[in-house]
Amino acid sequence: MRLRDFKVLTFDCYGTLIDWESGMIDGLAPLTSKLQKAPSRNAILQAHAHHESTTQAQTPAKCYSDLLAVVYRRLAEEWALPATWDECQTYGQSVKNWPAFPDSADALRYLKQHYKLAILSNVDNQSFAHSNRKLGVTFDAVYTAEDIGSYKPAHRNFDYMLAQLERHGLGRSDILHTAESLFHDHEPAKHFGLANCWIYRRHDQDGFGATMIPGETPATDFTFTSMADMVKAHQAELAGSD
Repeated sequence: MRLRDFKVLTFDCYGTLIDWESGMIDGLAPLTSKLQKAPSRNAILQAHAHHESTTQAQTPAKCYSDLLAVVYRRLAEEWALPATWDECQTYGQSVKNWPAFPDSADALRYLKQHYKLAILSNVDNQSFAHSNRKLGVTFDAVYTAEDIGSYKPAHRNFDYMLAQLERHGLGRSDILHTAESLFHDHEPAKHFGLANCWIYRRHDQDGFGATMIPGETPATDFTFTSMADMVKAHQAELAGSD
């Protein structure tokens, strides 16, 4: 299997292209700064992952910005801290401040020359529009949780994406699903028989950060620790081709 065997790269966005963990930590600072003893970065992210995934499962049609506001309130309650609904909503709107990883924009511009690019993301459309500007490319397709009415790892998100791509003449064998989260992306991608590429951003950190523990680790067809390394691998394939 080679990277150049595929016609379309379907991307998760947050954690893969956008540094959502840094964005979360910064956005939660008004809350965590009130704690006498602040939890570790990983403990904060793991608590966030629990409340985010729980809320997504309970209210799958809730807009992501509204869902993040609820997560903020749940965290405040867990840490026995006061939080006004205005403060919760401010956090809900914080996606626009989440930074792109330094290599994302350049990598996407390169990959755009060789593939169609699509997004399958647990986000609302307005929040993604802010992130898209940071990424600097026009995606060929964008499929959000707001469009679909559920959040990954729900299978209906992948059903929706596959049905839409089929209308563009793209079958499962044409797709390389590219993501960081084993829980949200790689487990369901393998269920659907998709080739997958793990952008292992957390390779030098313990735990799973802002994603839930996936249980048994799903198989991955390609693994890179950055988007830049994925680009280098593709360039090496081209250089070695007949």
